[in-house]
Amino acid sequence: MPNPLPAPEPKAPRRTPGAASPGVETTPRRGLVAALRRFEVYIHHVRWMWAVVFASTVVVAATEPLVPALLKPLLDKGFTGRGFSPWLVPAALLLIFGVRGAAGFVADLALAKIANSGMYALREALFARLLAARMDLFTRESASSLANTIVHEVQNAVAMLTNSVSGLAKDGLALVALVGYLLYLNWALTLVVALMAPLVGWLMRVVSARLQRLTRSSQSATIELAYTVEENVLAAREVRLHGAQGAQGERFERLNNMLRQLAMKWTVAGAAITPLSHMIAAAALSIVICVALTQSADGLTVGGFASFVTAMMMLIAPIKRLSESTGPITKSITVLERSFDLAESCPQETGGTWATARAEGRVEFRNATVTYPGASVPALDRVTIEMHSGETLALVGPSGSGKTTLANLLPRFVEPTSGSVLLDGRDIREWDLAALRRQFAMVSQNVVMFNQSLAANVALGDTFDRARVRDVLAAANLSDLVEQLPRGIDTHLGHNAAALSGGQRQRLAIARALYKDAPILILDEATSALDQESERAVQQALRRLMAGRTTLIIAHRLSTIEHADRIAVLKDGRVAELGSHGELTRLGGLYASLRALHDGEALVK
Repeated sequence: MPNPLPAPEPKAPRRTPGAASPGVETTPRRGLVAALRRFEVYIHHVRWMWAVVFASTVVVAATEPLVPALLKPLLDKGFTGRGFSPWLVPAALLLIFGVRGAAGFVADLALAKIANSGMYALREALFARLLAARMDLFTRESASSLANTIVHEVQNAVAMLTNSVSGLAKDGLALVALVGYLLYLNWALTLVVALMAPLVGWLMRVVSARLQRLTRSSQSATIELAYTVEENVLAAREVRLHGAQGAQGERFERLNNMLRQLAMKWTVAGAAITPLSHMIAAAALSIVICVALTQSADGLTVGGFASFVTAMMMLIAPIKRLSESTGPITKSITVLERSFDLAESCPQETGGTWATARAEGRVEFRNATVTYPGASVPALDRVTIEMHSGETLALVGPSGSGKTTLANLLPRFVEPTSGSVLLDGRDIREWDLAALRRQFAMVSQNVVMFNQSLAANVALGDTFDRARVRDVLAAANLSDLVEQLPRGIDTHLGHNAAALSGGQRQRLAIARALYKDAPILILDEATSALDQESERAVQQALRRLMAGRTTLIIAHRLSTIEHADRIAVLKDGRVAELGSHGELTRLGGLYASLRALHDGEALVK
């Protein structure tokens, strides 16, 4: 597919901390049950594994009260030899923990299967949505934010959620088993223990609300901090050239400090649950001991009391884990909400049904108007231009005059607010989107390369014609580069092909366009950032590329467009002048002024 055109002006603002994800319908705050229902879509093919997790967890929970149950006969009869062999206790303990271990192992395996299957399916859905999302998502959302959501947030949140749900099941069932055993031993003492349940529940609810607010703020602050790092990596030269290290350092410090403060608040809120839960449990234990002392005269044996206290103390661990699960569950739900919303609600591109293998290349703009959200004036204002098949039309004009926006209309990277764009006499909104974009090849000043082989970067696919790749590389004046690479066209170019020069990258983009062989070509200031030697090589390759194609050129150097059939001069989003180089020069209008200014700058250089 062709390289995306640069984002049009004015750009929509990046997301700020606390802001909702752009292009995504933000859902209201959801609970655990709602999150699991949404997650179920991605694990429906392995949902039967939940039955394995539940059955194994029931086995683990059922063995929980057996340990304190062994204390009663051991203390009451084991040391007196009255019809009970104390040697049965260690054997029973080995059997109990053997069963517990096996059941826990099976539960962990089943849970891992669920988590990894859900993670895989959710990532697939997110990336598929990303590939089909409307283009305005990428002008509002940073690359680091989207990458972080798909890669890191999904992994951490899914693992956290599934582990938390498993912990809830294990500790909840263990709690039920232990309480049942306590009721069997002494219902009066158990009622005393039950007094702490409402207190713990109230505590968890209050802290959960606090943690959820902090998690949302922390998530937004993390994204903003990552975006700051991304900006400074991309603009490393500009920051050093303008001596902006101090300002950028202060900006990073402010965001980093905000994240630190939120993390400390989250830690304080989460850590407060444990000591408070312990104090409630200690108070309950103290009351139990007092009541037990009054019941000692009514037949409460040492073994019965020890068994009861042991079972009650065993309640503390699951209660503690249940109380501590509030934080991870809250964090995972908050993070997954963004992923679910992006996968399910992010608006996708839509197209029509018309398709043809190869268009003739006739293009017409009819009163095309584009007004970006939040803008007070249109970027394009009722532009009407017709391009004939095989014609070369150049767009010139001051910065912000609408040149890139006009080019973006063709492959539907931007939608017209009013008016229409026609290809071969048919509105491009009636075209099948994939069929429409097959008609365009693009070479821009901002060339994006993938961390794949040279051949894969030319063909943009896993399968390609090797002979054809070599031919288009030769046509793009890149034969010398291929010979220098250690593995030829199979050499991996690395991250964004940073080792290549600007001219090589530009010619590689031309080779990509040659390989696609589309009938319509868009050149977006393809030689504006090159030195004269590189520009000559690129211009030779461009002439080969443009032969026989309808070509739209966005020009920065006016000397490169004199060969164009017609030149459209844009100003304030409107077509100010339209004609050939000679006609516009003789007209003495805006084009002539721009040309004189350009010639003056060239003379100074």
